[in-house]
Amino acid sequence: MPSRSSLIVFDAPLRRVLEAPLARVAAAMDKRWVTPDRLTTSGLVLGLGSAVTAGLQWWYIALVLWLLSRCADGLDGPLARHRQAQSGAGGFYDITADFIVYGSTVVGVAVGVSAAFGAPQWPFLLVLLAYYINGAAFLAFSSIAEKTGRTLDDGRSLSFLGGLAEGAETVLVHSLWLLFPMFGWQIALVWSVVVGVSAAQRIVGGYRALS
Repeated sequence: MPSRSSLIVFDAPLRRVLEAPLARVAAAMDKRWVTPDRLTTSGLVLGLGSAVTAGLQWWYIALVLWLLSRCADGLDGPLARHRQAQSGAGGFYDITADFIVYGSTVVGVAVGVSAAFGAPQWPFLLVLLAYYINGAAFLAFSSIAEKTGRTLDDGRSLSFLGGLAEGAETVLVHSLWLLFPMFGWQIALVWSVVVGVSAAQRIVGGYRALS
């Protein structure tokens, strides 16, 4: 199976760079009323807000909400690890919230660029299809790898197979089409290809790893 480092653009190196700063921020946020699940919920609500404001063509507000959402999402895990309170329930909630936010923001941007610029929506449908295939591949791998004792441990709740498109790349692309909504459908078209390639990598890599 190809190594994780050979497949990832910058997500893994960025996570290594941010690991210590995020841990320090999480330690500073360690208050009784701040919990990992509440951070996950905050990220979910902010992400849905970004989707709605993108649909209303309030692009810069949508961008700020999107970035705040991803900051909250990036802190729930470090806080759980700081408290030594990682749980399957928390990991499940986190990944589910991510899927909701990613899908809803694609829909929000599609609605916004279509209304504002008369852009076609089919490139965003391709992005959603690529997300669906990509998500199915790595979730299926994680489940089967857990059962067969072939898990990949990188500190996250699930076994993630490396791919061309991961979290950091997703944050960047979603930010780009909020910054440049007039080019949103072109960005979506390119992104759908990138995520599709990532899905193919995961399918092939997962099959080889489980063989």
